[in-house]
Amino acid sequence: MNRYFYIDSEGKQKGTFTPEELKSENIKKETLVWTQGMSEWTRAADIPELSLLFEESRDFYSPQPVTPPAVRPGYGSAPSPQQPMPKSWLIESILATILPFLLCSCIFSLLGIIGIVNASKVESLYLRGDYAGSLEASNQAEKWTKIAMWIGIAWVILWIVAVILIIAFGVSMSGITDVFSGSGYEI
Repeated sequence: MNRYFYIDSEGKQKGTFTPEELKSENIKKETLVWTQGMSEWTRAADIPELSLLFEESRDFYSPQPVTPPAVRPGYGSAPSPQQPMPKSWLIESILATILPFLLCSCIFSLLGIIGIVNASKVESLYLRGDYAGSLEASNQAEKWTKIAMWIGIAWVILWIVAVILIIAFGVSMSGITDVFSGSGYEI
């Protein structure tokens, strides 16, 4: 005895049911059903095993056209256990964006916002079953986080070099004032 799926009046797939259980589900002759071994959805009245369901009862309702549900790839299926959720890079992208901006006013570190946006997509795409989209969002988050991080590091190094040069210039200028003060020229 086969177990069947059927499409209800709202277009949602229901199943699996034995023929006796389908009778209690009040399916109509026009209801689309499917079972293992069938290539496509078929009217219930066209299946010999189910045609017996309609001999005793008469449908007084006009059949409503039922379309098979649209299959959206990547949605509704749980990710397989072999595919762990990709790294989100959310914490890293937030730190790579905020810290250089706060420490030395590096406006270019705000490019890390792109990393934050992509990092926030990783988990939701994964939970919807879109592993490829989740992986792509993770890769984009990683790329933009690293760009923001290296810009921040370069900006901090530039600030350190600027401070060292200012200190060195100040020390060298203090040496020049000693030279001028000994020669009779005052600055």
